[in-house]
Amino acid sequence: MNPAAPAILAAAQDAASGMRPILVTTKHRGVFAGLVQADQDLAAPTMALKEARMAIYWNTKRGLMELCQAGPNSGSRISAPADIPVLHDITAVFDISPEAWIKWTAA
Repeated sequence: MNPAAPAILAAAQDAASGMRPILVTTKHRGVFAGLVQADQDLAAPTMALKEARMAIYWNTKRGLMELCQAGPNSGSRISAPADIPVLHDITAVFDISPEAWIKWTAA
């Protein structure tokens, strides 16, 4: 069995359940990746994240957006997952690629 198979299956299930992975920054310098409903208002100043993870440190060469495109790498420190009922003071929202979300969930 492909070692990435469970993560690929989980990403497909997220899409099938109407959830989409996003990366969110806050004015308190927080960086979070998590799932929101596909119809979530992305301009909202607060929102709930499911299966959220905080980027404590990211060792990217191309900045924050590399976390969205490629995901965290071996030098990144990512928190354990948790649901966030309300995340306040959102400053930016980015889409996360399916490949990057697999790495987020494996981190």
